[in-house]
Amino acid sequence: MPLTFRKSFRILPGVRLNINRHSWSLTTGGRHGPRHTRSSTGRRTTSVDLPGPFGWRRTRTARER
Repeated sequence: MPLTFRKSFRILPGVRLNINRHSWSLTTGGRHGPRHTRSSTGRRTTSVDLPGPFGWRRTRTARER
């Protein structure tokens, strides 16, 4: 069984710093509206929770140059 590490810190209201073994990310927004996440690996995610079991998510990855 592999060991995992994940920790989330609330920096300001509506802003979270998420840390895991390989990278870190910064999440803004959330509760009532869209949530935007930017990762140290270049991944950008926008997501929205909709009423009921519905939600929407779009993830973009950084292009390697």
